[in-house]
Amino acid sequence: MQGDARPYERGLDEPGPGGDWSEGAVHRGRLRVRTLVTLRWLVVAGEVALLLLVMGMGFAIPYPLCFAVVGAGAWLNLLTGVASPGQRVFGDREATVQLSIDLLLISTLIFLTGGTSNPFVLILIAPVTLAAATLPLRQLLTLGAMAAVISALLAFISLPLPHAPGVAAAIPESFRVGAALANIAGIALTAGYVRQAAVESARMALALDVTQAVLAREQRLSALGALAAAAAHELGTPLATISIVAKELAREAPTPAVKEDAELLVSQAERCREILRRLTETPDAASDQVHERLSLRQLVQEVIEPHAGVKGVRVEAIVTGAKGMKTPDIRRMPEITHAFTSFVENAVDFADSEILVSARFDADTISMEVRDDGPGFPPEVLAKLGEPYVTTRPGAEGSRTGHIGMGLGFFIAKTLLERTGAVVTFQNGRPHGAVVAARWPRSKIEAGVL
Repeated sequence: MQGDARPYERGLDEPGPGGDWSEGAVHRGRLRVRTLVTLRWLVVAGEVALLLLVMGMGFAIPYPLCFAVVGAGAWLNLLTGVASPGQRVFGDREATVQLSIDLLLISTLIFLTGGTSNPFVLILIAPVTLAAATLPLRQLLTLGAMAAVISALLAFISLPLPHAPGVAAAIPESFRVGAALANIAGIALTAGYVRQAAVESARMALALDVTQAVLAREQRLSALGALAAAAAHELGTPLATISIVAKELAREAPTPAVKEDAELLVSQAERCREILRRLTETPDAASDQVHERLSLRQLVQEVIEPHAGVKGVRVEAIVTGAKGMKTPDIRRMPEITHAFTSFVENAVDFADSEILVSARFDADTISMEVRDDGPGFPPEVLAKLGEPYVTTRPGAEGSRTGHIGMGLGFFIAKTLLERTGAVVTFQNGRPHGAVVAARWPRSKIEAGVL
């Protein structure tokens, strides 16, 4: 077993056309007009408050130019809010242009008020941080480089730092350069932190959507099975009546043509009864109530059945329990069936010759385990199992199932199992092989007494 569990439907590993899970894909189109406009108004309000405070303290700065810059930003923000609906999402290029304008307006105000000797130079971090949370990597790097260049220029080119009347402010150039370097480091570190958190959040959201799709499909299939069992049960009586009446018609047919039609009706009724018999021949399909439960042995058999005929690998099952205890019945949960079928499918790809699916129970817990005799999980894969990552595993093109994706399927299976109350673990066995296990408190999955 290596690193993936494949969902039943092709494409469930794919968040969209092409299955692109790159950082650029998960961040594409996430900055809304309303978000940018709201944040800009906060910046404008903060700038006006600071200018009024400095004015009240009697500092000498070019107030007309400063208020003109703030007014230009407010006018641009008003136009942006009026021209576009608040729910509209910016395109990548449009968002980059908008944030670039913000950087230029902020840097102009910083230029007029002392450059990097002004502690408020750190406001340059804000547009880059917003880009890190909402834009693809290329646009983020563009804005980050722009902010870094501006910080470096402001260390050497700016008006003097505002000061109170009669107070001389001598700012050494070394301080201005150091402040610029600190600002550049702050931009890089803040953007990096936000970027990593945003990527993880976006990838998790996409993977959870896929998980919901898998679960919904499994629930539909389970409901379809119950519906088929109920239909078979209900149709048995009318089909028996049709068969009896058709036989009577055949015996008393006034003409050969009528007799032939009656015999055809009898044969077709028998065919329908045979189809219904096959639907109801398994004990778990007798009624809705019984269909919703199955024994632990039945669950293990359902899990291994799709892979029992794979050439080159033997799939075995074993159920063990505490001495003197009866094998429990559990509630039929599509989450469990799907997850462990996926684990077994993944094991088939990498097992040398044997896979063991085991279930154990005692007075308090029920557990299931899939163990293979393959090479085991590589350390770099094991560290990420259970996270929504999709990569390509080398050498899988010739695998028994032909599946080469990795990561998302395990995330889906783990998430589904955890929703049933399971604790899921992934590890390498001794001396080799991979082991996937889940353990539940009996109260979480055990079926009640009929």
